[in-house]
Parts: sequence; C-alpha cells; structure tokens
Amino acid sequence: MFQVTKPRSNFGSAIYIGELIYHNSVRAVRKTHGNAIIAVLMNMLQTVIFVLTFFFMFNVLGLRGAAVRGDFMIYIMTGVFLYMTHSKTMGAVAGSEGPASPMMQHAPMNTAIAIASAMLSTLYVQVLSLVAILFVYDVAFNPFVMMEIHDPIGCMAMVLLSWFSGAAIGMVVLAAKPWAPTPVSIISTVYQRANMIASGKMFLANSLSSGMLALFDWNPLFHTIDQARGYAFVNYNPRNSDWEYALYVSIVLLMIGLMGEFFTRKHASASWNARR
Repeated sequence: MFQVTKPRSNFGSAIYIGELIYHNSVRAVRKTHGNAIIAVLMNMLQTVIFVLTFFFMFNVLGLRGAAVRGDFMIYIMTGVFLYMTHSKTMGAVAGSEGPASPMMQHAPMNTAIAIASAMLSTLYVQVLSLVAILFVYDVAFNPFVMMEIHDPIGCMAMVLLSWFSGAAIGMVVLAAKPWAPTPVSIISTVYQRANMIASGKMFLANSLSSGMLALFDWNPLFHTIDQARGYAFVNYNPRNSDWEYALYVSIVLLMIGLMGEFFTRKHASASWNARR
C-alpha cells in the first residue's frame, strides 16, 4: 500500500521506461491471441492472403504488363507490406489506451507508454512477418530474390517511413476521437479503405497523368510505396514521388497529434461518455 520511491538517474529512468514499454508491447502483441507465436502467424497469414489476392487479380485482369520489369512478386510485396504496416500502425495507435483507461490506474503507466508500445509492437510483428515471408519465397520459389532487390536498405527505410506516417496519422485520430467518436471513426475507416487504391500499390506513379497524379500525391503512403519500388528495382526511377514529402507531413501530423493528445488528456475523465 505504501511505497517509498527512490530518485533515479537519467539513465536509470530511461531503462525503467524502456522496460515498461517492452512489457506493454508484449501485452499488445498477445492481445490477438494468448500465444505470441500464433498471433504473429495470424498476421503473416493475413499478409500472405493479401499478396496472393493481388497476384491472382493482376493475372486475371491482365495487368502484369503494367508492372515494372523485374520480379512480379517483389512488385506486389513492396505495395502490400508497406500498406499493411501503415494501416496496422494507424489502427494500433488510434486504438491504444487513453487517459481514462483502467490501465492508467497503475502508477507507472501513462498514455505515452501505451502509444509507444502500440507503435513498437506493430513494427515488430510487421517486420517479423516481412522477413519470414521473404525467407519462404526465397527458399521455395525464387532463390535469387534478395539479389534482385536493388537497395534493401532503402526499401527498409521506406517500410519504417510508412510505419512512422501511420503512427502520426493514428496520433491525430487518437487525439480527436474522444471529442467526436462516431465522425472520427467513420473518417478513419474511410481513409483506411480508400488506401486500398489511394496508396498506389496497384500501379506506378510514373504511369499516371498529371490529372490522375493530383488524386494520389496528397497521400504519404503513395510516396513511400513508389519510392520503395525505386529502391527495389534498378530499372525504375520514381519521378512523381518524394520520400521527403512523406517525412515532413508525418512530422507535422505527429506534432499536431501530440498537442491534441496532451489537450485531450487534461480534459478526459472516467465519466467522459456519460457527459455526452
């Protein structure tokens, strides 16, 4: 009941916060299933289903000729992996525990730890799924797939940028949701569904006209996917996208989300829904 808190050094405080984030990240991974391995396998299965669905759809519709010259599965994976990372991170951050959550009754817990745990747990699962799927594809189907990726470091950087942009948008949704739960949830769902097309994973930005490009270049994910294909394929040079745009927009949205979350945290209470 009574605890005596001892002062910690800056390094000790960082270790303590890191430990809290680690344990809460493990809890977030195990939310979908009690067994962490099965939770990761379920995510991998979902990603595999997406990849196979787009593979057969491109074959049925005869759109393979529109893809860049190179390994067709890499073309699909660069779109699906980044889309899944972006969408999953956005959903995890937007659905993380708020200030009125029962978890916040525990003294060391706060919303910053909950948000960081949601971000890191999603990144862990997505990167593990990406590595496992690429390994299986390399072993079973194309033993030279890793050699065909022109710049793996650049591709991984675009995965991280897609993760960061998803977290930034999720922060804005998290901050706004308590004030207008239904409209914000609808807007969030519409954005995630629209990204099935607006993300640009089904086509190349270089193949779009200026009029069509204006419909997609507002989306940070559109830029990261197109840039990832530029890093993956030696014969594709993305001219209509810029990774710096995605980075700057994500930083701005993250700052807006942090300020909004701070303001919301000061006004939220356990009786929030009762007052509406």
